[in-house]
Amino acid sequence: MAAQILDGATLAKQIRAEVAQEVEHLKAEHNITPRLSVILVGDDPASVTYTRMKKKACEAAGMISDLIELPGDSTQQAVKDVIRTLNEDPTVHGILVQHPVPKHLDELDILSTVAVEKDVDGISALSLGRLVLGTADFVACTPLGIVTLLEHYGIEIKGKEAVVVGRSIILGKPAALALLERHATVTVCHSRTQDLPSVVGRADILVAALGKPEFIKGEWIKPGAVVVDAGYNKVEGRDKDVGDVEYETAAQKASWITPVPGGVGPMTIAMLLKQTVKAAKKYGAANV
Repeated sequence: MAAQILDGATLAKQIRAEVAQEVEHLKAEHNITPRLSVILVGDDPASVTYTRMKKKACEAAGMISDLIELPGDSTQQAVKDVIRTLNEDPTVHGILVQHPVPKHLDELDILSTVAVEKDVDGISALSLGRLVLGTADFVACTPLGIVTLLEHYGIEIKGKEAVVVGRSIILGKPAALALLERHATVTVCHSRTQDLPSVVGRADILVAALGKPEFIKGEWIKPGAVVVDAGYNKVEGRDKDVGDVEYETAAQKASWITPVPGGVGPMTIAMLLKQTVKAAKKYGAANV
């Protein structure tokens, strides 16, 4: 029997409508318009597309969104100076540095310059540390979108064996922590994991976050598992983008599965909007 679909596109649309209502309330009752400033260093085509999508989504929800475009050869100090200016601006509620930054820059140092109360992407060192402690205001948007999607569909996380394939600071590690916070037993896999198929085969909940097209084979999946594919890969000669999981065969064994596209991706932007509004409500100052 084919898996049921974890429809992130529909849920994200609902969340964005709720965010728009919250924005209207903040404007009317508190004279606060949530404002997100996005910093783009360089002109990576994918990053340009993502930042413009984020700006459009913010504006559709009635928020203010600034896209600050810096040259690809910007110095570490120049990028940090822009962030510090935004940190000090009381009308800016959220700051996002588009990942990845050019290779000559120290990305973690840049991310950690963002004030924690404005780190709506949840990936500075302090935000990640607070996630470990269970006290984070903001969680990395894609992992937060994943657990929100699971919870919306009534999928039990507590007590389940979860396997996360990938250990990046923006996805794999915070996804593992978010699942652990909800009382799953979590295994994190990576390039040195031995016998990956057997580890994947134990998962009640599988999160694929490694960025390799269809690397995880459907035959590895435990019957009845929940498969969350956070991959999004372009493959030459294919008419559509694919995830990290071999979808067609995985869908025959899983109980639930995210499509690509339309699963995790829309949830990421929805969580960014939601956390920016949260920052405005908790730390915001009226726009003047």
